[in-house]
Amino acid sequence: MNNRNIDTRRLRVDDLRYLLALARTGRLVAAASALGVDHTTVSRRISALEKAVGVRLVERGADGWELTDTGRSVAESARPIEEAIENVATVAAGGDVASLRGTVRVTAPDGFGALFVAPALTRIQRAHPHLNVDLITATRELTVHQSGFDLAVAVGSPQGSRLVTEKLAEYSLSLYAAPEYLEEHGVPDSVDSLRSHVLIFYTGSMLRVGDLDLERHLPGVTARFSSTNIFAHLEATRAGGGIGVLPDFLARRCPELVRLGSFGVDMRLPFYLAARRESASSPVVRVIRQALQDEVRERKAELQP
Repeated sequence: MNNRNIDTRRLRVDDLRYLLALARTGRLVAAASALGVDHTTVSRRISALEKAVGVRLVERGADGWELTDTGRSVAESARPIEEAIENVATVAAGGDVASLRGTVRVTAPDGFGALFVAPALTRIQRAHPHLNVDLITATRELTVHQSGFDLAVAVGSPQGSRLVTEKLAEYSLSLYAAPEYLEEHGVPDSVDSLRSHVLIFYTGSMLRVGDLDLERHLPGVTARFSSTNIFAHLEATRAGGGIGVLPDFLARRCPELVRLGSFGVDMRLPFYLAARRESASSPVVRVIRQALQDEVRERKAELQP
């Protein structure tokens, strides 16, 4: 933030809400939808805020709109103002000030997001009916500059001083195949023998998640059927398309699949929680963080059978 004098009379509290909405969603249209306005209004109000403070707060990124360093500092300072406004609305309506309001956006890998994060978020939303929850599921690298989340679950530890991170859980992966595939192609008995089989795994060129690099776990083995979606891996394995490298918490839901030997390979990976520093202390992030910790603690046996 620069050191010039700013006329605070030109600052509109409502404009800060537009900045926070764009910070959460990373998209003008999504921010407008959350606020009940059109996207041109969001753009105009943020431009007015930037003019009032005399510095850029947002910029175009590869994955939508991102906050600048100053924008993140402004958003962090504005969050208590937004929470105070929401509390005033709750009290005026005769509600409980402890009830969470607004919109929260959580990102998570597709399989873990669907099977673990979704149930936890559902319980939170039922307890706080005025809270809108967006769950975005995709297995991809989490970058420091990425827009559009309040809390993220990532495979491996995200790096960056702008993120507050903590280990959430570990999960295991194993090799699985359909009985008909093994009857036709035989059962592999070593890592070397896997090279003659169709292996089902992520599309490495699009994934860019170091901990999911197949070479780290099965040296010299390449995926011959690949997808960006773990549920596609599961269905291709169930259909007899090859040997799937699948999370045990997902594959164990299909008892018809045969779990193969590990060949001495220990495939265990960590899930990490990450939040931007400006949102890590917000009540809704704290509640979701606790709910996810409770979820994995109660279901630990599914993650590492």
